Amino acid sequence: MIRVQTHASSYGSGQTGLVINSRRTALIYNPAAGRLRKKSRARLEHAVTILERTGHAINMSPTTGPGTAGEIARRAITAGAEFIVVAGGDGTLNEVLDGVANSSVPVGILPAGTANVLATEIGLPHGLERAAALMSECVARRIAVGRLDCGARPRHFLSMTGVGFDAHIVYDLSDGLKRRLGKAAYWVGGFSQIVRRFPEFQVEIDGARRELCSFALISRVRNYGGDFEIARSISLLDSCFEVILFRGRTPLPYLKYLLGMTTGHLAGMRGVSFLPAQCVQVFDPEDRRVYVQVDGENAGHLPARVSLVADALTLLVPPAYLNRAGEIFR
Repeated sequence: MIRVQTHASSYGSGQTGLVINSRRTALIYNPAAGRLRKKSRARLEHAVTILERTGHAINMSPTTGPGTAGEIARRAITAGAEFIVVAGGDGTLNEVLDGVANSSVPVGILPAGTANVLATEIGLPHGLERAAALMSECVARRIAVGRLDCGARPRHFLSMTGVGFDAHIVYDLSDGLKRRLGKAAYWVGGFSQIVRRFPEFQVEIDGARRELCSFALISRVRNYGGDFEIARSISLLDSCFEVILFRGRTPLPYLKYLLGMTTGHLAGMRGVSFLPAQCVQVFDPEDRRVYVQVDGENAGHLPARVSLVADALTLLVPPAYLNRAGEIFR
C-alpha cells in the first residue's frame, strides 16, 4: 500500500488523502553499480524478496549500458507498471527520471551506487535490504524536478547540475578509477585539478546577470557528494533551486572553500554567493569548453539553461524527511 499525500508548503497548497495500491512493479537495476557487482547481487535478490512480501509483483530489468534506463522505464509504464523501483546510483536514477517525468507512476529507490546523494538526502538507509524494508512505510510526494538544456536533448534531474570546477572533475574521471576507488575517486580527481587555472563564465539568474564565476552549483538538495551540506536553504519540496556561485581562477580559493564546507561556514565566505532561482542560464563569453555535470554524470558543455519543471514526479520518501523539511501531514 503506497500512501500519496500532498500538503501545503511555503510555495503552494494541496490536498491529502489519495491512496494508491501499487503491485505491478518494474525494478530497473544497473548491474555495473558498485553495490550490485559480483556477490553483492545476492543483496538485490534479498531486497526483491522483501518487496514481494509487501505485495509487489516484481519485473526485473537490467540496464544494458549508459543511457538505457530511461527507455526501459518508458516501456515499463506503457506496459502497465504501477510502480518503478530504481536500484543503482544517482546516474541510473537520473536516467530513469527522463522516462518517468510528468507521469503519475511513483518511484522508489534502492541505493546501490558510488555516492547515492539523493538517498542520503532523503534519509534512506544505504543497505539494499534495509531500504526495501523501509519502502512500505514511505510516503509518495509529488515534487518539482530540474531540466537541463545542454546539447542535443534535454535532461531532467533530481539533485543538481554543476558547471565548471566539479564538472571538469566528472569529465576527466575514468570509469575504471570509479570502480576501483568508489567515492574516493572524486577526491583524487579533485586534487588533480590543483595545477589548473579555471575559466570564469557568465551566469544569469531569473534574467539578472551575476558576476563571473568558475563554479556554479544549481541544486535541489542540501547534500553534495554524500559528504557535505552546501545548499542548506533548499528542499526537494520547494519550488525553486538554490544556486551557489564560486569565484576564483586558481586552486587557492577552492582550498578555502573546502575548509568552509567541512566546517559548515561556507555561507558568508568571500567569493561565494547563495541565490534562489527558477531559471538559470550559463554561457562563456569566450566560448571555451566549459563542462556541465548533472547528478554526477557528464552532460556536455556550455551554453546551458537550467529550469524548474513543477509537479513532475511522484517520489517515495521516508516520513522523517517530510518532518525535517517542515511538512505537517495527517
